[in-house]
Amino acid sequence: MTIEQLLSPLQVGELRLKNRVVMAPMTRSRASQNDDCVSDIHELYYAQRANAGLIITEGTHPTFDGKGYNRTPGICNNAHVAAWSRVTDAVHEAGGLIACQLMHCGRVGHPDNKAKGTRTLAPSAIAARAEIFTAGGMKAMPTPEPMTASDIEAVVSDYGRAAERCLQAGFDGVELHCASGYLPGQFLASGSNHRSDEYGGSLHNRLRFIERVIEALDSAIGVARIGLRISPGNPYNDHVDANPEKTYGALLDLAELKGVAWIHAIRMPSTGIDSLALSRAHYSGVLIGSDSYPADEADASIAEGAVDAGSFGRLYIANP
Repeated sequence: MTIEQLLSPLQVGELRLKNRVVMAPMTRSRASQNDDCVSDIHELYYAQRANAGLIITEGTHPTFDGKGYNRTPGICNNAHVAAWSRVTDAVHEAGGLIACQLMHCGRVGHPDNKAKGTRTLAPSAIAARAEIFTAGGMKAMPTPEPMTASDIEAVVSDYGRAAERCLQAGFDGVELHCASGYLPGQFLASGSNHRSDEYGGSLHNRLRFIERVIEALDSAIGVARIGLRISPGNPYNDHVDANPEKTYGALLDLAELKGVAWIHAIRMPSTGIDSLALSRAHYSGVLIGSDSYPADEADASIAEGAVDAGSFGRLYIANP
């Protein structure tokens, strides 16, 4: 098996990757449920995998309202910065690079998984038709609060402050989670966004929230350290859009306009959309393909120009 392409270096914005192997984000729910801090388990876990050209962390909430799942980590306060700093130090000492995936779950969640006093926010008061794991078992997701204009302003600012904390914690970049039906995707999709203001209705308006978040991240850490995770057509978490190919094409056009450093595209043939080809058609930057690749197929995809790097999840946690 030849993997020369995978093992070649790659420039991604300001980051120089030693190879084109990306460790995919995997939410393992190992953080403290009491304070959402990572621990020595995370330090060991990520440092052991620092041979990747780039590690992208598990989904990490930028604000306590953005937590949806049980035992997921945050980057919301100084305690989180201190905890993550130990992880990034360990990865850097092992010769790796690590980006934090910022995941605001929006309507995806349950009060049992969140701290008391936090809110479940979304573009519209439309519950996701799905269940979520809690300590008490699987439960239906509740109807969220529709975000006011001031809520939107606050969350955009929260993203910017979270990116600043990522930099303080030693992360090399951030990935904005726009896939799998979380808050950015909820604004983007016609099925979850029924607003009639400047953040809803037309596709241009439905893109506005993500545009403002990208601008906040750019102001905090620079666009050359920012990537987007996308999954066009993926119905996970009741993520439904009337025309996902057109919608995500417009999102990719926005990413091109803003100059984000990478697109991390999940390829799901069952959707009928080739997310890699769609990304190449609308975006000229670095494309990371997430396709459950065997290594040789990922290498061939790089050689053919279909992607610039491949991300791997199961292979990084499989027991040999």
